[in-house]
Amino acid sequence: MDRILMNYLQVSQHLSQQFRDHFGKLDLTFPQALALSVLGAEGPMPISKLAEKTGSANSTISGIVDRLERLGLAKRTRSEVDHRVIYVEGTDRYQALKDRAKTGVSEYFSGLLDSLTAEEREQVANSLELLDRALTGEKELHKPEQV
Repeated sequence: MDRILMNYLQVSQHLSQQFRDHFGKLDLTFPQALALSVLGAEGPMPISKLAEKTGSANSTISGIVDRLERLGLAKRTRSEVDHRVIYVEGTDRYQALKDRAKTGVSEYFSGLLDSLTAEEREQVANSLELLDRALTGEKELHKPEQV
């Protein structure tokens, strides 16, 4: 157990540092880059859906979008169908930034794992899925059946 905890903490720390270094050069925080990455991949969406996709609270993502708007990288538009719904989308300025730098979290993360073989990447993915199931309380899929 101590080994799992220590490895988890080390990996979390390394990833945080890598993301801070990379996205800091672009004057973005990791949460800002994550929001832009989701918008870039999926297009305009309501704030509530962006919050869900980034694992953030609505109030948190709203603050992130505020800062992205001030940077000219995102904009809000009101739905023409339901004026209560506000969509968020990346701007042309974000597209230009995306075109000249790896701003997508997925692309950047994939680059970090280039040194691993396909089999090793699969092992990491499987291990993280196991950890996620353990943390969310899901039952193991491979648990022996009781008779």
